[in-house]
Amino acid sequence: GADSLTSPSVGADGAVYVGSNDGNLYAVEPDGTERWRFQTGAPVRSSPAVGSDGTVYVGSDDGVFYAVNSDGTQKWRFVTGGAVSSSPAVDRDGLIYFGSSDDFLYALDFDGGQVWRFRTGDDVLSSPAVGSEGTVYVGSNDNFLYAVTPDGDLSWRFETAGDVRSSPAAADDDVIYVGSDDNFMYALDRNGDEIWRFATA
Repeated sequence: GADSLTSPSVGADGAVYVGSNDGNLYAVEPDGTERWRFQTGAPVRSSPAVGSDGTVYVGSDDGVFYAVNSDGTQKWRFVTGGAVSSSPAVDRDGLIYFGSSDDFLYALDFDGGQVWRFRTGDDVLSSPAVGSEGTVYVGSNDNFLYAVTPDGDLSWRFETAGDVRSSPAAADDDVIYVGSDDNFMYALDRNGDEIWRFATA
């Protein structure tokens, strides 16, 4: 019904999940036919994540983060103070992380309860990444990449010269890679120290 700015996710049964600016999360069969659609209250710019039990997690510009059952019914919803275009990350311990334009990074349990929230200095459009020791890395429009402990406390932050809307990647050797609107991609060690930067055009 409108353009789609999200990246698709694939479930264990081959179903493909994707959001649209028409306000729907779509489940598409492997042959390309629609399985179901789940309507939110605004465009869906968050890329969905699929849990091990088939639950689909996704945010919406209506300020709500949704958990949707594999049959397309709502499991639960969590209301934030701003649009949720950040894509969720699910860790092995059963926590779900996502950011909101209300300046917070959230950690929820699988029942939709808030475990903690961490305040940054601006919108969190970046999608979080979880490192090998449970540290959560996320960027903010305040020009910082944040490293947040599994308990929701600040471990360190790294300043760039532009908004950090890029979603970081945490490698197995605990090197963190992230891009910034300052036209650089950075490689950082687990302590937040710069290893190198690469200039783009």
